[in-house]
Amino acid sequence: MRERMEAGDLYQAVDPELGEAARRGMLLAEEYSRTWTADPAAAREILEELLGSCAPDVEIRPPLYVDYGSYITIGAGTFINYNFTALDVAPITIGADVMMGPNVQLLTPTHPTDPELRRAKWEAAKPITIGDNAWLGGGVIVLPGVTIGENTVVGAGSVVTRDLPANTVAVGNPARVVRTLP
Repeated sequence: MRERMEAGDLYQAVDPELGEAARRGMLLAEEYSRTWTADPAAAREILEELLGSCAPDVEIRPPLYVDYGSYITIGAGTFINYNFTALDVAPITIGADVMMGPNVQLLTPTHPTDPELRRAKWEAAKPITIGDNAWLGGGVIVLPGVTIGENTVVGAGSVVTRDLPANTVAVGNPARVVRTLP
């Protein structure tokens, strides 16, 4: 099932191997959140163990929630505020100097519209990419398969259902471009 998941095919998350990997991710995220204020150096080590790749100066304020953690890459200078949820069933790539407000959700999983496939617990996922120097306001939700271009600003509470080009401001549900940046 892991190979199917990583290929972007339908898979079943109830697979024991995936369950164990998810438990590992949840335990490390929980440990990171518990350790963050008391011992920042230890928390940093946990974060590096949890994530696929993380620049040394990345700051993520807890709590942090992930599916696996290992499919998340975060570039230098990125700041992520409290209560970040990154369901990384597919890769999540966050560029350099990205800013995210509290309660941002990056959601890669998707489920079939066919009721029988859903009942049989099949699901899939599509990657999410956030370009360099993007800013996601508080409560932004990014759906599976979305790419947000560099320098793009997404207003608080927006739901991003499709790609956003670079150098724009987008707001709403669904998020739509309302301005182009110079």
